[in-house]
Amino acid sequence: MDRDSPPPVDFSDMFANAILENRLRAVGFDRVAGCDEAGRGALAGPLVAAAVILPPECPIEGLADSKLLTPERRTVLAQQIREVALAVAVARAGPETIDRAGLQPTNLMLLCRALRELPGGYDYALADGFPLPGNLPAPVLGVRKGDQLISCVAAASIVAKVTRDQIMVRAARRFRGYGFERHKGYGTDEHWAALRELGPSAYHRYSFAGVASCEPGGPPLGDADRPRMGQGLAPESPGPTWAVSLPVTPNGQVRQEER
Repeated sequence: MDRDSPPPVDFSDMFANAILENRLRAVGFDRVAGCDEAGRGALAGPLVAAAVILPPECPIEGLADSKLLTPERRTVLAQQIREVALAVAVARAGPETIDRAGLQPTNLMLLCRALRELPGGYDYALADGFPLPGNLPAPVLGVRKGDQLISCVAAASIVAKVTRDQIMVRAARRFRGYGFERHKGYGTDEHWAALRELGPSAYHRYSFAGVASCEPGGPPLGDADRPRMGQGLAPESPGPTWAVSLPVTPNGQVRQEER
């Protein structure tokens, strides 16, 4: 290789795989669902959760965390997922629910709802990071960075993201001047500038730091005034949660006798 040539780039790590799904199928959990949400950090618009069950030997290539994909690629993959998946369910909650109940309780509620609404049900579910309340009909395992590692979770993240983006594009026609069709409600400089000029709309999350205090015609936000991630969210009510520990051996194999 020429010394001046850049080293080859291995893109395989950016794509999710079905290793864990296949191990679960091997011990009798035929319908393995993935679930994820989109819109947690947005200042406006709904929170959307999706649940997806992919078939064994899924033919879709390039499943990955939706945040790592271009909008065009996400749209193509979302269509393929809906055509190929054994089951897809989507649940959403508007800003008023997020303001009233809190972001995290709303998030957990939507993930549970999406799983419950899967046509035909599921045998085992994999969630992106969160342990879910223990009143679901089948086990759920929260996996850190699940949307980057597990195919069905990545598929759910793509469906949730594309669904939410479409909602925000439609919302832009009703709530003009905020640029929802471009930033999808997230806290970009354009969005904060519109908030200071127009004030928050009925589609904004007033419990998020800085949103309710924006006044039409107010001065632009300085860096010291701009809310940091995690500030100002509505109070989160504690609730019973549980996480399932997958029965595996030290070499990563699922113990068949545990089924």
